[in-house]
Amino acid sequence: MTVNVGSADRLIRIVLGLILILLPFVTNAGPIVAFGAPIVGVVLIVTALFRFCPAYRLFGIRTCKL
Repeated sequence: MTVNVGSADRLIRIVLGLILILLPFVTNAGPIVAFGAPIVGVVLIVTALFRFCPAYRLFGIRTCKL
């Protein structure tokens, strides 16, 4: 598994992931937000921690230096 997520992208993923995980607790949104947002948030945090994004590999994107 090659690294394809750079430092700035990683920071953005962690912050956005935490926001999405906490979103159902601070808003009274519908069931899609209550269940979908935390799942997307966890995926963002996991991809940031492993520094690998399968979608980036599929589209040939790299945000890190070689």
